[in-house]
Amino acid sequence: MGNSSRKGGGDEEDEGGKDGEEVEITEKKKEEEEVEVEEELPLGVEELFESGDPVLDLSYRKFKRLPSRVCGLMHLEKLYVCGNRLRTLPDSISQLQGLRILALDFNKMEEVPQAVCQLTNLTRLYLGSNRLMNLPPELSNLQSLRCLWVESNYFQRFPRELYDLPHLKSLQMGDNRLKTLPPDLCRMTALRGLWLYANRFEIFPKVLLHMEGLEILDMDRNKISEFPSLKRLRAMRLFSYDHNPVKAPPKVGDEVLVVGEGAAEFLEVREARKERLRKAAEKEAEELALAGEEPVIHGILKNSSSNSKQATNGDVATLGDKDVKEEEAKEEEEEGEEEDVELPVTEYDGAELEYDEQGVEYETEELIYEGDGFEYEGEELQYERAQMDYEYEELEDTGRQDEGA
Repeated sequence: MGNSSRKGGGDEEDEGGKDGEEVEITEKKKEEEEVEVEEELPLGVEELFESGDPVLDLSYRKFKRLPSRVCGLMHLEKLYVCGNRLRTLPDSISQLQGLRILALDFNKMEEVPQAVCQLTNLTRLYLGSNRLMNLPPELSNLQSLRCLWVESNYFQRFPRELYDLPHLKSLQMGDNRLKTLPPDLCRMTALRGLWLYANRFEIFPKVLLHMEGLEILDMDRNKISEFPSLKRLRAMRLFSYDHNPVKAPPKVGDEVLVVGEGAAEFLEVREARKERLRKAAEKEAEELALAGEEPVIHGILKNSSSNSKQATNGDVATLGDKDVKEEEAKEEEEEGEEEDVELPVTEYDGAELEYDEQGVEYETEELIYEGDGFEYEGEELQYERAQMDYEYEELEDTGRQDEGA
């Protein structure tokens, strides 16, 4: 009995060992199959590798790992691997020192791969729609970076690591979980376009009033019930506040395009005022011409020599229209009611920015941001919104425009 029992026990042990070996073999086989599947390139990709083209688009190919051959393409300048299943990148990608644009949107990355932080010639990095909660300190190595998109991630705090990127002009942080901004954000003096839509702001961040170089600010889809006057932001060209619990836009400069509830009526009133002032100036000029006097336009004599002489005598020519004076007095009174904070005006550096919002698709090089998807198609970013035709040709680094192309 005892021997029989021991024999039976031995058989059980043998069977258990055999089962363990079978499981191990099965797991190895699965891993090998996965590797084989990943190394098996989709139709047409082989031709892309052999083309010698500096632009490589491997978007939406269902890659779980970046094909190893990519890291040997030293001629690459632009690499798009959006819409795959990547969780990281191989360390060998750091060899691609010629890369200027890297797009990793719509993957499954929980942290920025360290190898990416070694691509020191990057000017544009797209990390939207991943699973990021923070940025690594090593990101400061990307001293040439001008455009960073990290929208649709899980940021709960503003990444101060960005302070060490002196040339960053376009920052897309929409659709995250931000509630506040750090008070020293104004250290980012190069910033021209800032997207903060669909976050969790309930109060307008006061630090933004000190961001003197901002030209585009998007605060759509937050919970802000009151906006301060933005007239001090002299460089501002577009402010979007749609889908916030307010019924009217804040006070802005005359050149600012506003988008949101009540904005259309506001713009109509502003245009009507401009037209009234223009007609008043024309009428004044006509009356002065009939009277044989030098016509004046907004306090400046048309005749430059007369103007010079009058300036020498200390006389100031003014527009004698009552409505104009009342309007100016009203504006001065409004200005006096604003915060007693004087912000110096910085001179715009001549970069180029286009804003357009509608959908986004990926093609090859240009990213158009419009809602739910992305599209690569050329060299620049257009941020377009329905019923809005706005194009500001001064800030070149917002979106996917490639200055070198």
